[in-house]
Amino acid sequence: MNTKNEQIEKLKQELIDRYIILMVIILGVYAAIFTFYIYDKIMSWYLIGGLFFLGYSYVLVRKKFPNYALIHLYLIAAPLYNFYVMLAFWDNSVASFCWLLPIPLGAYIFFSKKEVIIYTIYVLLIIIIGYILANNLTFKFPKHSQKEVLFTDTILITSNILVVTLLIYYKDKIRKLEIISQFTQNLKAEKEKEKEKALVPKAAPEDQDADNEAMEKLFSKIEESMTENMLFKDVKFNLSSLSVALDVNSTYISKAIRYKGYPNFNSYLNTYRINYVKKLFTEIDFQKTTLMYVYTEAGFSNQSTFNRVFKQIEGITPSEYFQKTLKDSSESGL
Repeated sequence: MNTKNEQIEKLKQELIDRYIILMVIILGVYAAIFTFYIYDKIMSWYLIGGLFFLGYSYVLVRKKFPNYALIHLYLIAAPLYNFYVMLAFWDNSVASFCWLLPIPLGAYIFFSKKEVIIYTIYVLLIIIIGYILANNLTFKFPKHSQKEVLFTDTILITSNILVVTLLIYYKDKIRKLEIISQFTQNLKAEKEKEKEKALVPKAAPEDQDADNEAMEKLFSKIEESMTENMLFKDVKFNLSSLSVALDVNSTYISKAIRYKGYPNFNSYLNTYRINYVKKLFTEIDFQKTTLMYVYTEAGFSNQSTFNRVFKQIEGITPSEYFQKTLKDSSESGL
C-alpha cells in the first residue's frame, strides 16, 4: 500500500474514532437531559445503555475487524436503535428523523454508489414502518410538554449539524487524497512505461522473427509460473517479484506481456486475479464465507481496489456479476 492509500485509510480511521466520540458525547447529553431535566426513566436508561454499548463495544472490536465491517454494522444498527426514540416522540415531533440523515452520507464516504442507494432505501423503510406502527398501534409513552419537545428538538438539530459537518469535512479530505493518489499512480505508470521503452533496444527487421519467438517462449514461461505457483495470490506480488522468480530482467518480462496484448504488468496481474475470483464465485458457499475471503484469496489488499479493478475488467461490479452468475445457473438448471 502506497503512502497516499495509507493516508486515506488513516483518515477513515480518524473519522470513525471522532464520530464515535461525538456520538458518545451526544448520547451522554441526552441521557443527562432525560435524567435530570425532563424525567423519563425508560428513555434515560435506553440512552445510557446505547452510550455504554457504543463506546465499550467499539473499544473491544476496533482492532479486530476491518473498518468497512464496522461501518456496515453501525449503519444497520443505528436506525434500529433510533426506532424506539422515533416512536416515543412521534405524536409530538418528527425531528428524531434527523438521526437517520447521516446514514446515506456515511455510506457515501466509505462504500459504492449501489450501497449508498441500498442504505437510503433502508432508512426510508425504517420511516415507513415507524409510520405504520405509530398509526395502527397504541403505545403508552410518557407525554412531554411543547416546551420540553422544543428544547430536545433544538439539541437534536444542533447535534445533527455537528455530525453532518464532521462527515462532510472528512469526505472532502478523503476525496482530495484519492484524486492525488490516482493522479500519482497514473503519472508513475506513464514514467515506467517511457523508461521501459527507452531501455528496450529496437530489433532489426531481420531479427524480428527471432525476437517474436523469444517473446513467445518468455511469455509461456511467465504463464507457467503464474498458473502452477499461483504467484498472483500474494498481495505484495509485483513485477520485481516475478523477475526474481523467473531470474529474468523485468524489462523483458514487461515487453513479453505487452507483446501478448496487455497494456502493462498490472493489467496482466489483475486479469489473473479477477479470473480467479470468478472461479471462486462458482465454488464457494457465501453462507459459510465472505466476500473479504474471496478478494484477499485472489491477492487484493482491500475491497475498494477489488471493486474498481473488477468493474474495469468485467464492466460490472462483483455483486452484479455474482447475481448474474446465480441467475444463469438457475436458468440453465431449469
